[in-house]
Amino acid sequence: MMTRSFIPSLIVSLAFLFSLPLTADAQQPLSAEDIANIESVGATVLSPNGETIAYTLSVPRTDDEPVGTNYSELYLIDASGGDPVPVVERPVSAASPQWGDDGRLYFAATLEEHHSSRQVYSVNESGSDLQRHTDADHGVGSYAWSPDGNWLAWSASDPVPQDLQEKRDRGYDMIVVGEDEQYTRLWIQPRDGEAEVVTPADLFVRDFEWSPASDRLLLRSSDRPGPDEDFMYSRIDVIDREGEKLYEIMTSPKKKGMMSWSPDGSRVAILAGKVYSDPLAQRIWVASADGSDKRDYTPRDWEGTPEWISWKNDETLLFNAVVRSSTKLYRYELGTKELATLAGGDEEIFRSVSLSADGERFAAAVNTWQQPNEVYTYSFSDGSFERLTWHNEWFADRDLGRQSSITWKGADGLEIEGVLIKPVGYTEGERYPMAILPHGGPEGISMNGWNTRPLYPSQLLSGEGYVVFKPNYRGSGGRGTWFASANHRDLGGKEFDDVLLGIDHLDKAGLIDPDRVGISGTSYGGYFSAWAATRHSDRFAAGITFAGLSNWISFTGTTDIPHEMSVVHWDLYWFDNPGQHWDRSPVAWLNHADTPLLVATGLADTRVHPEQSIQLYQFLKMKGVPTGLVLYPRQPHGLTERAHRLDFMHRVANWFNEHVK
Repeated sequence: MMTRSFIPSLIVSLAFLFSLPLTADAQQPLSAEDIANIESVGATVLSPNGETIAYTLSVPRTDDEPVGTNYSELYLIDASGGDPVPVVERPVSAASPQWGDDGRLYFAATLEEHHSSRQVYSVNESGSDLQRHTDADHGVGSYAWSPDGNWLAWSASDPVPQDLQEKRDRGYDMIVVGEDEQYTRLWIQPRDGEAEVVTPADLFVRDFEWSPASDRLLLRSSDRPGPDEDFMYSRIDVIDREGEKLYEIMTSPKKKGMMSWSPDGSRVAILAGKVYSDPLAQRIWVASADGSDKRDYTPRDWEGTPEWISWKNDETLLFNAVVRSSTKLYRYELGTKELATLAGGDEEIFRSVSLSADGERFAAAVNTWQQPNEVYTYSFSDGSFERLTWHNEWFADRDLGRQSSITWKGADGLEIEGVLIKPVGYTEGERYPMAILPHGGPEGISMNGWNTRPLYPSQLLSGEGYVVFKPNYRGSGGRGTWFASANHRDLGGKEFDDVLLGIDHLDKAGLIDPDRVGISGTSYGGYFSAWAATRHSDRFAAGITFAGLSNWISFTGTTDIPHEMSVVHWDLYWFDNPGQHWDRSPVAWLNHADTPLLVATGLADTRVHPEQSIQLYQFLKMKGVPTGLVLYPRQPHGLTERAHRLDFMHRVANWFNEHVK
């Protein structure tokens, strides 16, 4: 463990150095360096007695440290406030904090002095008396103590067989798809005994949940490894603690998510899709624990996307949901179908909650448009949030653009909602250049909370003098299955018209200059950027695409999610309608393109293969369209390293300032 110091950067863009009078007291806009330095609260768990909160904190590396991802530190804080107590600090990372029935805090970490791979540890409520509880040869993935505290369940990947590893060491390291696949299996360990595997060798375990009686577990698993199997073809099973009985609860192909047992163990609640083509696991299903009587209990005519679910009692569910660009916690009576809002709907954004045993309060990681995730508590008795941590106090010296949720009429008159950020120093009546930052998915959601990050540097662009527009076009989450499916068989069609009509709406409001509009997005948002710069080139002054799709046919042939992309996004396989897939590909519209487009991607991306970016850049260059190609080594479907994050943010600002302003 080690302590750290933090000196906030005072670097600002050249545009503001020349345009603003600087004084000792002047607040500065958020810089790229500031964004790279943000610390953010992650997992947040309240002790059963409601007195102590454990939480993880994502902490960026400094320029002086080895290249890598953020650290995940672990802290304890009194639920009534006070100074956080460090449990695990850089250069060690911790994950999955959980409270045991013995009052101890459990977590997973790799502590080299105890073991060379990730194991389960615990400390007491004051953060001392460290104990190790597993001795897994190849490390622990997920874990959970049984409710009676006598059994520890954990998942682990099968090791590479010794004879196979020896062959690889001699150079026989060919990768043959479908061969030598590693499975993740479930282990059960008595508190004072040896762990044993309880799941079959041909079952890939993805999630599990103990029954209240500690005799069975819910499993979410699949027959094979792989993202497509995870997204589209996982199933829900029940297995007994000894691994002798395994039976099915829900096997129909559709997206499946969080699971929860009723307190009496007779029923289970499951977040899953409505049908095979539902883009999200956003329906509330309840089934008998024997797998019978499965029903979709999602409130009728309710707009929202549940993300967290639990039981208050045997007839009442609690669930947390995204509703448009905000979040709410609900109570739902299964018998009467009565739905009541318990918390949320305002500026506080929280994606899950951790309840006290008496149900009187919860803890959560909460963000607002003015600050990233911090630890908050909520009291049901007075209906108020209380902030407990202040990990980015230097924010007080930064000037942010004012943010709000807005609506407008999209294609066919459908109401569309999104997030708008005005420029820092906004003057009423002045028209500004605009930067559109469309989310990915397409079932993602732009939230009206903290939404600035390296690939979506919203407040950086606000500080550079742009109106920042983040549309939740049809196909987005947060409004139920019907809205998330409203773009099926029409990708790049009415969903993009929703964005164009949003530009028109802001033009009519006198807020933007329609001749100075740029667009930058990642993944499906990167597809929107490439589509804007080719098919709709006349509407955009510049574009930036990171890990964006450029050719629907070659994308489907190179991605790790060919079924997921075809089923829940297109609702159509390309070979059933190759003409439409080609027509909606940016590279099909190169003769229509003259918008300067910067192309970037990670070289380790298996979701959107780098070939998508390379071919787009190559074709644009051949056509004489202003372009550039940036390839980031080691980076997956995103940016995880500090230097790469900083580089991309500076390129975004520079590209827009050159081609939009």
